Amino acid sequence: MKQNYTVMAGGKDAERGANEAEGGAEAERAERDLFIAAMGERVRLLRARRGMTRKALAGETGLSERHLANLESGMGNPSVQVLRQIASTLNCPLAEIIGDVTTSSAEWMLIRELLQGRDPSALQHARAALEQLFEQAPADPHRRERIALVGLRGAGKSTFGRMLAQELKVPFVELNRVIEQLAGCSPSEIHSLYGASAYRRYEHRALEAVIAEHPRAVIASPGGLVSEPSTFSMLLAHCFTVWLQATPEEHMNRVVAQGDLRPMSGNREAMDDLKRILAGRGELYGRADMTFDTSDKTLADAYLQLRDRIAARLGAEME
Repeated sequence: MKQNYTVMAGGKDAERGANEAEGGAEAERAERDLFIAAMGERVRLLRARRGMTRKALAGETGLSERHLANLESGMGNPSVQVLRQIASTLNCPLAEIIGDVTTSSAEWMLIRELLQGRDPSALQHARAALEQLFEQAPADPHRRERIALVGLRGAGKSTFGRMLAQELKVPFVELNRVIEQLAGCSPSEIHSLYGASAYRRYEHRALEAVIAEHPRAVIASPGGLVSEPSTFSMLLAHCFTVWLQATPEEHMNRVVAQGDLRPMSGNREAMDDLKRILAGRGELYGRADMTFDTSDKTLADAYLQLRDRIAARLGAEME
């Protein structure tokens, strides 16, 4: 009986050990699933910020749309090589896709603790203080004389830009035109022939050229410029920047009214993509010096309000 008892006890121990192992494996799987889901969400957010459709990202990386869809939904199990391809195409560190870079050192974690839970205004002040602390070049004396308009297509950057430039008697510069001159082909051809990375390089060079050539100007920037940190930082450092906002519906209607029927008119998925891009870039556009909503306004009223708001802000900064 004693022997049987020992065997039975051993069997119970083994069963308990097996249950614990199974429970541990389930917990590990759940943790892994959460990690993969979070990683997929980061890929989707980074793609939206750059205004890339899943099809465009698939074309740039050589991956299938189905593979990317699985990854973004948290169902995929991508290799490191696949993640490197995506990071390269989205022009971001691999660490930004895999996880939080602020866990990489004790100093990073201390800085993160200081900023954790702060409201947007406090974070903006902290960023401005850090920029001033690490600023190597002197402030641009012409910064207030260059007005840069940012926002998605259909926000009114070209229309209002021309009107402002005419009234201020300064050059109006569409950065896309400068990119086209530098590359010898249109931005869409740069993307299709050479890829997104090449386009970003031309975009950076074009902005450098405009800043060097024009101490006074009104500049209409491409919608995706804000998603490239070094280029957007250059714009903020050398230009008074205005984010022109509009509702997703107005963005879509204005682009279609301009004769461009590609955006997806009547396409629910296209509108969802547009909303995701706006949501993904909202925080970046919010770094502009000023925000102006063009929705539900006539062209004349919107322009007069925009002009007066800019004049008031620039006047206040001069005091």
